[in-house]
Amino acid sequence: MSSTPGSERPEPTAQQRRNARVALICGVVFAAMVGGAYASVPLYRAFCQVTGFDGVVRKAQAAPDKVLAKTLEIRFDANVRDLPWDFTALQTSQTIRIGETGLAFFRVTNHASTPVTGHAVYNVVPEQAGAYFQKLQCFCFSDQTIGAGRTVEFPVLYFVDPKYADDFETRGSRQVTLSYTFYPAQGGPGGGKRAEAVPAKPVSGLGGSPHAGL
Repeated sequence: MSSTPGSERPEPTAQQRRNARVALICGVVFAAMVGGAYASVPLYRAFCQVTGFDGVVRKAQAAPDKVLAKTLEIRFDANVRDLPWDFTALQTSQTIRIGETGLAFFRVTNHASTPVTGHAVYNVVPEQAGAYFQKLQCFCFSDQTIGAGRTVEFPVLYFVDPKYADDFETRGSRQVTLSYTFYPAQGGPGGGKRAEAVPAKPVSGLGGSPHAGL
C-alpha cells in the first residue's frame, strides 16, 4: 500500500546534516563573541588603569621619593556630556617638576532643580604619558552626586613619575594635558557619593600645597 504524499518526512541528506552542524557551530561562536565583547569592556578598562595604556591615568598609593629638576607644563581640560552642569578647571595650566606632587581644582555647578549624579572619565595627551601620570586623589574614582543648584569644587592630587624622563617616547615632551569628561552615572541620582562643597583655595603655579583641602 503506497504512502500518502507528505505523510512522511524524507531523511536529511549528509549535506543537510553538515550544514546544520556548521550553522550550530557558527551560532555558538557568535554568542561567545558577543559575550566576550561585553566582558572585555570592564577588563579593558581595568587593564588601561593598571598599565596607563591608551592615555588612561593610573592611581598611585604614594608619591615618588625623587623629584627631578626638569619641569613639565600640565594643562587641564574639562567637558560635560548630557548633564545640566557647568564643569570647569580653576587653572588653565600648572608648571611642576617631574616627581613633584601637584594640586589642581575643578568646579561643578548643577543647574537642575534636583540632585544629579555624574561620573568623570579621564585621559592624558600624549597617550604615552598615561603610564607615568598618576593620581593620589581624584573625584573620578567614584560617582558624584551634586545637589540642586549647588556648586562643588574637587581637588586632584597628582604627579608625573620620574621614569617619564627616561622613556624615549616621552622624555622630549614638555607638555601634558589632563582631560576630564563628566557623563550621567549609570546608578542614577541617588547612586553616587554625595559631593560636599569645598571652599575655594588658592592654587600656586607649582601645583599648590599637597595638604591643602584634603
